[in-house]
Amino acid sequence: MTGTTHAAGRLDPRRAVSTRPARPADRTLAPFGRRRLPVVRRVERGAYVVLSLADPDGPEPDPGQFAMLAAAERWGGGADERPFLPRAFSIARRHADGTLDFVLEAVGPGTERLAELDAGDEMWLLGPLGRGFRWPRAGRRAVLVGGGIGIAPLAIWQDELEAGPLVLLGFRDAEHAAGAGLLRGARVATDDGSVGHRGLVTELLSAELGCDPRVEVYACGPPAMLEAVRVLCAEHEVPAQLALESAMACGYGACFGCVVPTRDGYLRLCVDGPVVDAAALEEVT
Repeated sequence: MTGTTHAAGRLDPRRAVSTRPARPADRTLAPFGRRRLPVVRRVERGAYVVLSLADPDGPEPDPGQFAMLAAAERWGGGADERPFLPRAFSIARRHADGTLDFVLEAVGPGTERLAELDAGDEMWLLGPLGRGFRWPRAGRRAVLVGGGIGIAPLAIWQDELEAGPLVLLGFRDAEHAAGAGLLRGARVATDDGSVGHRGLVTELLSAELGCDPRVEVYACGPPAMLEAVRVLCAEHEVPAQLALESAMACGYGACFGCVVPTRDGYLRLCVDGPVVDAAALEEVT
């Protein structure tokens, strides 16, 4: 993490140009049923918790795919003994030994229960699910734009890109900006100016697109940020792939709880996304 903005961060024509063929339209499929996996590591990064699960026999996920997670014990309960639904989390990293990393922020009872898990505890995992990022179009460089916990799928995507992409991340404050350490060489913006650029991450993106529009943008974050990215990329005629967020109950398309509108009708983010071409959207809401 650089924590500052600087002229040297302008796009380098040698950076993040993909020579690989386009990622196939299909996705990596999850094994049938959920898996009970041990937590092997818990690391705090400011406001976020990174949980690592041992999954040596699981498939290698595509960057941008997600998993449905639930604590194996005490999942829900309390005074009224109400269970929680599984929670959808982007896969943030897969290590050589098959360990999977997930980034959490405790914002309610369900995420609080997950965030308190530690090495030796166990979790239920269903995944990988959904469709992930596709390789940049020919001659375009990758720019990764993340907001808050939306940094998670960008970390695994940065790992897979052949050359170092430009990484622009936005956070609320210094405590949340500590999460930028999950990616290499990130330029950071914070709302309060406590780290890096004072303002929005889309201000950093706007400056980059104004210098060189021969890029492809990959973004994940809150809806307002993604809408700003969509508008900016449309104005500069730059392709963008957006990892959208939506409440999910099942993760495999049965409940229709994560339906979003597109120019060509509705899609279920859990099976047709969560990564969607920005050009397919009228608006991110």
